[in-house]
Parts: sequence; structure tokens; C-alpha cells
Amino acid sequence: MRLAAGLVSLALLVPALGWAQSASEVERCFQNPGACANGGAGGAAGRGTPAPAPPPAPVAARPAPAPDYATVLNSPDPDRRKIQESLRTLDKYSGPIDGNLQSEATVKAIGDWQKGRNTPATGKLTPQEAAQLNAEAARAPIRRLESPPPQTAAPVPLQPPQPSNADMLKALQAKLAERRKAAEPKANAAAQALVRDLKAYVAADGKGVAGDQFAAFAKWYADNKAAGRTVGEIAPVIDDYGDAKAGAATTTEVKFETKQGDTRYGQCLVFAWIEASPRKNPQAFTCDDVAAVEKWKTDQALKSAWR
Repeated sequence: MRLAAGLVSLALLVPALGWAQSASEVERCFQNPGACANGGAGGAAGRGTPAPAPPPAPVAARPAPAPDYATVLNSPDPDRRKIQESLRTLDKYSGPIDGNLQSEATVKAIGDWQKGRNTPATGKLTPQEAAQLNAEAARAPIRRLESPPPQTAAPVPLQPPQPSNADMLKALQAKLAERRKAAEPKANAAAQALVRDLKAYVAADGKGVAGDQFAAFAKWYADNKAAGRTVGEIAPVIDDYGDAKAGAATTTEVKFETKQGDTRYGQCLVFAWIEASPRKNPQAFTCDDVAAVEKWKTDQALKSAWR
């Protein structure tokens, strides 16, 4: 019993001591705060200071969403063209307004604009960037286009107008007329010399140089004589004249008037020769044998001064 009573008294005494100590500590802290902060003699240090709560665990940061470039790249064509027009307004783009935001020129222009804003030069736009770009272009002052200074080009000499076909034909005809005029005296002299020989041949009744040189003429005269026709007027008409490989060549159409009784006939021969004494390469053709006459000229390499 005594032991139990002692234990009870001890249990009641301990809280009383603790309260008395707490009261004295409060008074001491009030009078000397510095001593209380250092824990005091047998004060709070005796009871122990509660440990501070641990800091909260850091919350993992959410990753930033990837930039949305697809919206602008897939926007309607008018919107994409407007972006190119805005880039052009800001002197960043000079290519075609075709709505292709992935062309090399457009990507470079977007990148240059982004560099000017100190943002990553991706060459692609998010919807926010597209709106900012268009707004910046809308605020840009309208530039006045100055006319370039006039260029002083070196004077170009005026080219003479090209002549028409009619003018060229007239010029050619004038040139031929000049050549023919220069050749006429020689051609006429050659034709008249021929006519004299022809008349001498007729007057000698088939004898003379004309028949010796032009065998076809001698046969023609003999045929007419055998038919009872006589030769009257002889009139030359120059057909062609010019230089040939062997000398000056002449072709002359000669018209003969033949008579048989009271009947008159007109006949025609073409005489061709190279001027010489005696004549070279002489030939006589009927007037309707044009091909033979032209072949003779070709063979002689005649360069006409008459046609």
C-alpha cells in the first residue's frame, strides 16, 4: 500500500514541476529574449525543438507543345497568297504570288522576317506569326514609286526603209535599161552587118558569106527559090546581146517578106553568132524553136546585157 501511495504522489508531483519550470521559463524569456533564443539553461533544449517539415517535392514541368506550322501551310490559297503579299510589302520577298509557302524564295523570306524579330528563323509560320506578319504589313507606309531617271541611249543610226517588191522591180528594170542602153550601139551595129550580108546573099542569088556561115539560112533560101518565092524586105529585131565565153554574142530575129505572084508571106529566122571576122559559132533557127535558141545561149555562157 505504501508503495502504491508513493507512486501516486510521484505522478502528481511531475506535472506540477513541469508547470513550475514552464512558468519560470516564460518569465525568463520575457526578461531576456536572447537567452530564450539560445535555448536557456535546461529550457527548450531539454525538451527538444521539433524538426522542420521537408520541402515539397518539385512538380515535373509539362513539355511545351510543338509549334503549329501545319495550320498556315494548309490554309486556303487566298490566305497563303496574302502572306506572300505581306512579305513583299515588307521588302522580304520578290517572287511570284502563287500561294506556295514552301518554295525556296518564300521560306527564305519568312526566315528573314523572323530574324528581324529575333525569333527562330524556321522559314515557317505559326498562326500567331502569320497574323503578326499581316498586321505589320498593313501598318507599313505606302511607298511611292519613283520613276527611274531617263536613260540616255547612244543614238542608233536610222536604217533606210526596206524597198517594196514593186520598188525592187522598178530598180531592176532601170538597171537593165541602163545596161541595154550601153549595149545598143554594138548590138545594132552587129545586126545591121548581118542584114547587109543577108541582102548581099539574096542579091547574088544564093552566093556570099551569109550562106557560108549560116547553113540553115542557105537551105531556107534554096527552099523558097524552089517554091517560086522571092525575098523582099529584110527587117532585124535584136533578141539578145551580151558577153559570152568566146566574145560578144548576138541573137537577132530577122523577118523576111517573101512573094509568090501577088501573094506575100512573112517568114522569120533567128540568127545567133559570136562577133568576130568571120563570125564564130553561127547558127540559124526558126523563130518558133525557142528551146534551140536558149540552148545556144547557154552553151556560149551568154551574160545578157539586153534583158
